[in-house]
Amino acid sequence: MRCFPCNRLMVFCLVALCALVALVSVAAAQLAVSANDNKVTLVNGTATVVQNPPPDTVAIIDLKPFPPKLLAEIDVPTSVVGPPLSVAITPDESLALVTAAMKIDPNDATKQTPNNQLSVIDLQASPPKVISTLETGKGPAGLSITRQGDLALVANRAEGTVSVFGIKGKEVSSLGTVKIGDDKTGVSHVTISPDGKTALVSRDGDNLISVLSIDGTKVEYTKRDMAAGQRPYGIAISATGTMAVVANIGRGSGDADTISIIDMTAKPVRVVETITVGQTPEGIMLSPDGKLCAVIIMNGSNKAKESPFYADHGKLLLYSVDGLKLTKLSEAPIGHWSQGVAFSADSQHLLAQNMVEKNLMVFKVINNKLEDTGQRLPMKGGPAAIRTAEKPR
Repeated sequence: MRCFPCNRLMVFCLVALCALVALVSVAAAQLAVSANDNKVTLVNGTATVVQNPPPDTVAIIDLKPFPPKLLAEIDVPTSVVGPPLSVAITPDESLALVTAAMKIDPNDATKQTPNNQLSVIDLQASPPKVISTLETGKGPAGLSITRQGDLALVANRAEGTVSVFGIKGKEVSSLGTVKIGDDKTGVSHVTISPDGKTALVSRDGDNLISVLSIDGTKVEYTKRDMAAGQRPYGIAISATGTMAVVANIGRGSGDADTISIIDMTAKPVRVVETITVGQTPEGIMLSPDGKLCAVIIMNGSNKAKESPFYADHGKLLLYSVDGLKLTKLSEAPIGHWSQGVAFSADSQHLLAQNMVEKNLMVFKVINNKLEDTGQRLPMKGGPAAIRTAEKPR
């Protein structure tokens, strides 16, 4: 005789088991998040607004298996404008924060206008979903979360400010704004030291890098400004907190551009070296083990084909890190109008974003050389920013 209560119990147990397996799977994953812009395309060297574009997306990728596995891709506003660091993940990988620097101008669909939006994504939901949308300053671009997971800072590119947000569990709340300069300052990215006490802010509008102090939820502009190269943009601080690297994207006029090294142990912190890397260093990141630095240069791949500075591919560059010294190890060709780069937790794999091809290339580091694995992760939008969680050592 059939026992309905037993059947219901069996169904309940199966559902609970599936939920547990899904939770364990997420907990065991090593996540990268790619923010993908559908509003803009490259037409012979000119960034052009797409008419009636599909929504922007965010892709969640598990870097633990090989090849990396695409777990989900959901609709979330973002923008290719600004450094490819407009996404950040909490250290416990429970939340992702994504900024949207630009939106299509409601008065002219052929243009963009500054947005003021920060999306909070629950990465542990199945599927992941946006759980809140917060207001930032104008043109929110690069952002970072402390390795303690309690504070986020957002660079407002069209306003000259940094927005401060508190994080408690899955609740993110606005804590105010720090003024750096005016809208011409070009505040682009903000990165935070591992101890959560110092932040560096790039200013591509006036070629400076500003230092912020952090004391709990109190964030202040110290008035200490450094000069690195032309138009400092993306910045990364090492997991040890001893050094930082900054990509100076230059004027985009075909000249070779630079990256600079910052001594974070000096008092006050200071730029100690600048090296030439090639045309337009867009993406920059230090490996979790602190031994490698990856740089993406556009290499003229974003120029018109008739330009004397055009090249039919970007480049991924790999440097060794020895104290405050960078030494070039390897380079590899990538796609066009390439953006951000991210390391796996073991520092042995890298993801490189190609905006035109709408994919992520997967590289492996073998004997200090870059090897293209041939693996490609297709995205539903143009990959514009990428990040993994920055965790306490």
